[in-house]
Amino acid sequence: LSSEVLVGAQCGSAVLRGAHVFAPGIIACPKYMKVGDKVSVFSDLEGRCTRGATCFQGNKVFVGNGVAEMDRSHIFSSDKPLRGVGVRMVDPLYQSPSFDGVLPSLVFLQNLPSVVVGHVLGPRPGERILDMCAAPGGKTCHIAALMRDQGEVVALDRIQNKIERIRQNAQMLHLQSIKAFCFNSIHAVSDDPSQQTEGPPFPPESFDRVLLDAPCSGLGQRPTMACSWSLKEICSYQPLQRKLF
Repeated sequence: LSSEVLVGAQCGSAVLRGAHVFAPGIIACPKYMKVGDKVSVFSDLEGRCTRGATCFQGNKVFVGNGVAEMDRSHIFSSDKPLRGVGVRMVDPLYQSPSFDGVLPSLVFLQNLPSVVVGHVLGPRPGERILDMCAAPGGKTCHIAALMRDQGEVVALDRIQNKIERIRQNAQMLHLQSIKAFCFNSIHAVSDDPSQQTEGPPFPPESFDRVLLDAPCSGLGQRPTMACSWSLKEICSYQPLQRKLF
């Protein structure tokens, strides 16, 4: 199509995995783009396009065709934070269906490696499981589902708003066995009796199984458009991962 919309590399990667183009990811679009216009979506691989541009001739890659859900003026002239779908993909490069809003109380979309983890852990009904770095709660909820919501799944994360996200996901999926706590998992275990409460820290051998999906760079995610990590940033994860072990 002659009308091109340019998105950032992260947005482009999400589109290849089945997502629509959300408005904050749009970098450039035609000068007179209106709702309903048919557009081709490209990803800016090197981050060189100026936000608000009307065209771009740099290094870009095609990710599919779609229909504009917003006018250009709304995307680049609005004083309010951008939200919602900017381009609805109708002919993506990869035929990965979007599950946005599909059976939200029954389905939680995850990458295949995330799904495999729960089965490898092998939780059983009635067990007590610890998920040390649980946000946003996909694996936590999967573990609870594999246990038929019988037993207890303790989810930890050190950022409060991420804990709220875990609780929201558990509530959405009607899972009662999940207990989420805002806590640094490095200190999840303690021999001190004075610190032993309902929540963390926990006495040694308090759990039947433990899942540690430690923070990482995510370099293995596929498909991906570009990597903006520096070597220093990648190496910064190793000390934290060792402390968690």
